[in-house]
Amino acid sequence: MVVYDGAPLRTFDLLTKLEDQYGKAKPILSAKENGEWRLYSIEEARSTVDKISLALLAMGIQHGDRVALASNSCPLWNFIDWAIQQVGAVTVPLYTTISENDYRYNLNHSEAKLLFISGQNIYRKVEPILSEIPTVQKIISFKSIEGAMSLDNFLDMGQQVSQQQLETAKSHVDRHDLATVIYTSGTTGTPKGVMLTHDNLTSNTKCLDTLFEVHEGTRYFSYLPLSHIFERQVVMAYLNLGATVYYAENMATIVNNINEIKPHVFTTIPRLLEKVHANILLKGKKMKGIEKSIFTWAINLGYEFNDEHHNSKWYNFKLRIADKLVYRKVREGLGNCIEVIILGGASIQPKISKLLTAMKMPVMEGYGLTETSPVVAVNSPVTRHIKIGTVGFPVDNVDVKISEKGEILVKGSTVMQGYYKSPEATAEVIDQEGYFHTGDRGEIDAQGFLRITGRVKEIFKTSMGKYISPSLVENTLLESPFISSVVVVGEGQKFAAALIVPNFDQLNLWCRENNLSFINNDLMIQDKTIVTLIRKEVDRLNKNLGDYERVQRFELLSSDWSAEKGEITSTMKIRRMVIQEHYKDRIERMFE
Repeated sequence: MVVYDGAPLRTFDLLTKLEDQYGKAKPILSAKENGEWRLYSIEEARSTVDKISLALLAMGIQHGDRVALASNSCPLWNFIDWAIQQVGAVTVPLYTTISENDYRYNLNHSEAKLLFISGQNIYRKVEPILSEIPTVQKIISFKSIEGAMSLDNFLDMGQQVSQQQLETAKSHVDRHDLATVIYTSGTTGTPKGVMLTHDNLTSNTKCLDTLFEVHEGTRYFSYLPLSHIFERQVVMAYLNLGATVYYAENMATIVNNINEIKPHVFTTIPRLLEKVHANILLKGKKMKGIEKSIFTWAINLGYEFNDEHHNSKWYNFKLRIADKLVYRKVREGLGNCIEVIILGGASIQPKISKLLTAMKMPVMEGYGLTETSPVVAVNSPVTRHIKIGTVGFPVDNVDVKISEKGEILVKGSTVMQGYYKSPEATAEVIDQEGYFHTGDRGEIDAQGFLRITGRVKEIFKTSMGKYISPSLVENTLLESPFISSVVVVGEGQKFAAALIVPNFDQLNLWCRENNLSFINNDLMIQDKTIVTLIRKEVDRLNKNLGDYERVQRFELLSSDWSAEKGEITSTMKIRRMVIQEHYKDRIERMFE
């Protein structure tokens, strides 16, 4: 067995490790098939992975070849990923939500020889551009569709290759070989292909091994795309620890799936927790009398939670009462088994983390990038290094330091080999000492916790000579239950202004309570009463900012940022330049 310190040496060695540790029958992956949750054992996983590898060899895939994969998260995604890497080839994961242009660029730039797709939806995007992608020799579809090879027919080709040929191919895969090229969606410019080796990925698995724990029967729920390195690696980490991973059917079924599976842990980005928080408050708005008073008291008590274990006995006593009267009911709505929520992708309002942690659903915020495989730092329920408002302690196998400009620099075994076919771009971000320049601003406090304070390039300067971090201002405004999304602008202007997307669920409830009614969102945001309400919220939260940071003017928008329009990335990060271009007229109007 090829394993070191509890972690696999190469990505696909995970299956050998799990079989030796738990036996062939242990279930490791699950998804809903024909309305029922289908569990895949270690034996089934290994058998399927080998069959795919044999077929890849039959198709002529060799060591170093790139093979693309575009599918929603499911066990087959993992099987194909491991199978590609078993033969020494390189997985190129693609988001299902990217544009036709992105498919064209990523497939051509990677020179992918094969493309696995989940079905018709993906085929519709790539079929019109196939003539422009000469390297793709075949498209293999999970479901039988016209124009693509079915997965079953593909697997039949594997019968031409012996198991010994596969074992030989596996033996030639070194831990320093390239395992995957991941195209970052990027908030600006052309996507870059991040090159990660087996060692990069397994080193990250190894460092998480001591920061999280499982017990017999631990269920991990996954709804984020596996094409995102954050989800891909945390899934690997929890499989390595012995958990069973359950994949959501789709984004619309998350809450239903959670109540069916009753998971102990899941990963998320802030957006989901913000919606959970908004729904909690929405229920409270509908209450009356003593029930509403108790609910409001319990929520405010949760906002005061101290994660550094400095809560008084009196506070903990009140917390137990709040749990019996309010918190327990919230947990029941989320399966009632959640032990840990792992948060990444972006920062979240600390009060949301405090409330959920007080409700016995502790939020462990972390930080990382595709280029660092990804985890750089994380709050840990095992080491008890937890501090809300920070991204935790840096993990053991990376060296983190803050530059003179306040930029976070990272060095270690998880840092990428570079950007594919782009030595110039690589040299711009990895210095001569081997430190990767993240582009994020941060600070390490006296206790060793890392805090993210913004993006280096996002900070803008007003005409008054003051520097403003837009993300800091945005996160402050997002504390309002009536605000869903914000982009702060003001480069070269006298003051900061904002494009604001209201939380229309909350606004509609407020309108009903105040006997207001609107046909659509466009009419709602033009109403003086609504504008005044948002103005009061902005003024209230402005008090938490410095004078020069305060938002003086704003424009309300009737719909949120769109991935289809290129305004947000596949991982929900905003593309500021695109948004500013799309709303150029409105921005100019604010500064007239």
